[in-house]
Order: sequence, then C-alpha cells, then structure tokens
Amino acid sequence: MSLELLSQLENKIQATLENIELLKMELDEEKQKNEALVLQQQELTQKNQQLQHDLNSWSDKVNGLVGLLNNEI
Repeated sequence: MSLELLSQLENKIQATLENIELLKMELDEEKQKNEALVLQQQELTQKNQQLQHDLNSWSDKVNGLVGLLNNEI
C-alpha cells in the first residue's frame, strides 16, 4: 500500500513540476509580448507627438495666411 501511495505522490509531484515549467514558459512569452508592446507604445507616442507638432505648425501657417488675407480685404 505505501509503495502505491509513494508512486501516486511521485506522479503528482512530476505533474506539478511539469505544470510549473509550462507556466514559467508562458510567463516568459507574456514578458516578451509586454516588452514588444511597450516599444510599440513608445514609437506611437513619439509619432503622435510629431503629428501634434506638425498639426500645430500647419495651424500656425494657416492662421498666418488667413490673417494676411484679412489684412488685404
């Protein structure tokens, strides 16, 4: 009876260790995905800032031209 219990315990321990290893692998994958998403977020933030700058620049130019037109009228 005790050999059977030890065998069952060994099987459960082995299954648990395998499960832990799988979870570690999944965690590593999620960490890599997170790093990629952080990089993508940084790139998009930079692009957004550049686009905001461009928009402000164009807005200033348009307002300047409208001001010139108003002065001519």
